[in-house]
Amino acid sequence: MTSLRVRIGVLTLTLLAGLAAPTADAATDPATGAALTPSLSASSSPTVEERRLDGAVPQEILRRSGFDALTAEFARELGSAGSYAEARRLVLREGSALWRRAVERAQGRGPQGGDLSRDDDRPLYWARLTMTRQARTWTPGFGLSDTRRAALVDTLERTSRGQTTVHYPHGRKLKRILVTGFDPFTLDQDIRISNPSGATALALDGTVIETADGPARIETVVFPVRWKDFTDGTVERALRPYLRKVDLFTTVSQGRVGRFDVERTNGAWRGGSGDNDAIGVTGTVPVRDPASQPQWTTTTLPYAEIVAADTGRFPVYDNTQVTEIPAGGTTPVVRPDGPTPGSIARAGGGGNYLSNEIAYRATLLRDRLGLHDVLPGGHVHTPVLQFGTGNTNPATGTVTDPGFVRNRLDIIAQVRSILTVAAKGRGLG
Repeated sequence: MTSLRVRIGVLTLTLLAGLAAPTADAATDPATGAALTPSLSASSSPTVEERRLDGAVPQEILRRSGFDALTAEFARELGSAGSYAEARRLVLREGSALWRRAVERAQGRGPQGGDLSRDDDRPLYWARLTMTRQARTWTPGFGLSDTRRAALVDTLERTSRGQTTVHYPHGRKLKRILVTGFDPFTLDQDIRISNPSGATALALDGTVIETADGPARIETVVFPVRWKDFTDGTVERALRPYLRKVDLFTTVSQGRVGRFDVERTNGAWRGGSGDNDAIGVTGTVPVRDPASQPQWTTTTLPYAEIVAADTGRFPVYDNTQVTEIPAGGTTPVVRPDGPTPGSIARAGGGGNYLSNEIAYRATLLRDRLGLHDVLPGGHVHTPVLQFGTGNTNPATGTVTDPGFVRNRLDIIAQVRSILTVAAKGRGLG
C-alpha cells in the first residue's frame, strides 16, 4: 500500500501537467485550465450505461473482486470534499489508483479481493461506472457548475483508463509498443460480457516482452464504447502524444468467433449500431480537416509474418475484405481483396463499428504525422470471448466458469505472441 501511494503521488504530478493543456477543440475549465471533453454529459442524471449498475450481475462482479470496497471509499471521500479543488485532487488520485489496482490485480500483484480470476477486466469497468455515477449525481455543500462537474467525470474517465500514465523508461535499447483495448459492450444482450481486448490491456500494461531484436516495453490504454467520445476526439487526444515516440502500435478489439483477424483496411464510415449508451450513429467518421480525409487507411503491421507464425490456439487471418460504393456507383458492394480506386467506404475489414473507427483514427493519425512508412501500426481483432459449455444462457448462467477463464487467458497470451512477432517482423532493433 505504501509503494502504491508513493507511485500515485508521483503520477499525480504528471497528471496535473497532462490534464492542464487544452486541445484546440476543447472547452476549458476556467479554474484549472483542464481540457473538458464535450462527450461527458454535465447532467446530474446517470447515463444509460451507468444505470446498468443496479443489476445483480454488476454488483456480484464488484463484490467478488473487492472493487466494491474501492467505490464505497471513493463515495465517502467525495462526500466529504469541501471544495472543487479538493474534489479534483480526489478524482485525480483515485482514478489513477483504480487503473493501477486493476493492472496489478491482473498481473498477480496485490490482493485478489475475491474469487473472480485475476485476468477479469469487468471489475475495472463496473467500478469506473460506479465512480462516474457518484461524481455525476453528487450534491456537494458548495456550488458545482455543470462545467466543473463534467471536468471531474472527464478526469475519472481518463485516469482510470490508463490514458494519463503511459510511460516509457529512457534508454535506446528498450523498444516501445502501444496497445489499446475496449470496455465490454453489447451488455443488453448479456450483461455478463467481458472484453478480451480490455483484459489484454490490463495484463500487458507496463510489461516487457523479449523479441528477436531485444526487449520491448508495452504500455496500454482502454477506450469507451461510445460514439460521442470518438466524435469528440478521445482517440487522438490519448494517442497523439505518443505515436512519434513508439516503435509499434496495435489497436485491439473483440471480433469474430474462433479466430484472430489482422485488419488490412479501415473505412471512414459509421454503420449506426448502438453503443453502450444505446446511441447509434451513421455517417462519415468525423475528423479534423475533413477536406483531406481519405476513405480508407491501411495497416502497416507485418501481417504476412503474423499470419504465418504459430502464435497460439486460434487461427490468425489477414482480412482484406471491405464493403464499398464503387466510383460512380450507388450500391454497396463487398470486395474480398480490398477497395477499388475512388470508392466510398461502407465497412472496413473490421466492419463499421467502433473497432473499425479506432483503427481508422489511429492509422489516419499515424499518416498525418508523416509516420506511414516508418511506424508499424494497425488493428487486431481477437476471437469472441465465449463462456464455457452449459453456461451460455444470460438469464440462467453464472458470471464466470473455467472455460470462460481459459478462453480469456488464451486470447491474452496469443495477443502477446502476436506483438512479439510484429516487433520482429518490422525489425525494431
